[in-house]
Amino acid sequence: MPSFDIVSEINMEEVRNATENASRELSTRFDFRGIDASFEYKEKTVVMKAEAEFQLQQMESMFRTAMSKRNVDTSSMDVKPYDAHGKTYRQTITFKEGIEQPMAKKIVKLVKDAKIKVQTAIQGEELRVTGKKRDDLQQVISLVKESNLGQPFQFKNFRD
Repeated sequence: MPSFDIVSEINMEEVRNATENASRELSTRFDFRGIDASFEYKEKTVVMKAEAEFQLQQMESMFRTAMSKRNVDTSSMDVKPYDAHGKTYRQTITFKEGIEQPMAKKIVKLVKDAKIKVQTAIQGEELRVTGKKRDDLQQVISLVKESNLGQPFQFKNFRD
């Protein structure tokens, strides 16, 4: 019986490279000359530091551009609110990895409401979809891609 897995993974090596690219761009930008601003990559998070809130917004835009150049889906970014420490502002960016329980249930409901003849099973942080026809599975893939759930998904282990 044909099946595939829906997973949500991010290549953290590409995120680290995007952080380094954004840091390099920051050092060459005229509007950031003489300003204490930086990107820092730490264990699956990126910390941005700057002297003003609007600079953090500009830095986030630079980081999103660097991510998209490396083909990393920016919808996986979870930008936390900034906090001020003295005269420096900090903002943390985390990344959504794995499919959390509420999101998995939302996908299962989406597939059931579409009345596609497949079975979906939540297996930890991934979803297994099984059906009799390959066309049904491809229909599920296009449904999940089109639904804009705010998180990137990969479809792997497609078996006939």
